[in-house]
Amino acid sequence: MDYKNARPDRQNRLLRLWPLLFIPVILSGCLSPMALNRAVIAYDEAVTDAVSQQLLINIVRAHHRQPIHFTGVSNIAATFNFQASAGATPSPGGLAGAVISPVFGGSVAESPTISIVPIEGEEFTKRLLAPFSQNKLTLLLRQRFDVDLLLRMMAQEVRLLNTKQPNGVYRNSPADKTGYEMFRRVVLHLSAIQDSNQLYAEPLALTNTWNIPASAITADGFQALQKEFTVRYNPQDNTYTLRKQVAGPILITNYDPNTLSDEERENLRQQVGDGNSSDIAFDIRAGHYGGEWPISGVFRLRSFHSILGFLGKALGEEMGYHVDKDPRTPPILANENPDLTMEFVVSNTPPPDVDFSIRWDGRYYAVNTTGPYARWNRDAFQLLFLLFQMTVTDIPRVGVPSITIAK
Repeated sequence: MDYKNARPDRQNRLLRLWPLLFIPVILSGCLSPMALNRAVIAYDEAVTDAVSQQLLINIVRAHHRQPIHFTGVSNIAATFNFQASAGATPSPGGLAGAVISPVFGGSVAESPTISIVPIEGEEFTKRLLAPFSQNKLTLLLRQRFDVDLLLRMMAQEVRLLNTKQPNGVYRNSPADKTGYEMFRRVVLHLSAIQDSNQLYAEPLALTNTWNIPASAITADGFQALQKEFTVRYNPQDNTYTLRKQVAGPILITNYDPNTLSDEERENLRQQVGDGNSSDIAFDIRAGHYGGEWPISGVFRLRSFHSILGFLGKALGEEMGYHVDKDPRTPPILANENPDLTMEFVVSNTPPPDVDFSIRWDGRYYAVNTTGPYARWNRDAFQLLFLLFQMTVTDIPRVGVPSITIAK
């Protein structure tokens, strides 16, 4: 077409049409981040749902005494192909050559590749069977998880000091009625203190002391010691006293442990011992909130494998039951003393009003997310999810057998 010789009205229509021809280019640029955002959210939800369902199905496997196994997504590679087209055609309702209508076309093709790797091997198995460390429990405690939920799921027993019970050991197992009820009362007592923001969980600050003859220290050695120790000279016996602050075992208390004297801290260390990393000590003293029942002792933590077994038993032979708090325990918040650490729904048909469910041997299993303990059960499952993330090793991404799904 000779644009210079075109009629003025046709020129105006063409001038209005030219900007529209660039719309496919603009749309393709907009579709790209939109498709990326949609893909990231969709894949994130899919992976999270897959892990959640694996956790639930492994609880069911533990209940049926079947092997526990996990599979992880090691890599997701999604390729997007954006195509756009544009043109013009005479309007069906007008005269040919008089009215021109733009025609746009476009398509988005997605081609994801998902690599699935079994989570297995000696390293993962050791982490699966190793008891959790006290540091991981206090890390979760500082995220404002309920201490009773943490201990009911993570602790296998409590050893109380200065009790009449032989060895003072109380197991967190409904099969052991005496031990289970005492364990529940202890954690409820700590929960009541936590609800009033009076619960501390801090490393016990200890002071180590050494006496060294002055003749054994050179001038250079003295300068080096001053960098790490508090040094004091004793003229009476011509010695140096070296003092150094070290972090002792983590202690749960109803008072600020920094207010203790060095002698009191040392006495506490002798009572609870230096302990291993999977033990966490507590000391509830009179004169502070919750001190009407002064108790002290040590919780021994479970492994992740033991937690799955404990939850699996709640599906059948070892269901939890109601335990009242000790009369000396302050009031506890409503809906914070459920019978079960995590309540499940088991039915022959897909259960309604649940977040998700799995099917095993013709029956459906789900976490109960209805009723008065819905929040507790959701928090319990979130805690289980976090504990799994603390247990699983980094999934290999290259050089391992995998299942690849391409669309």
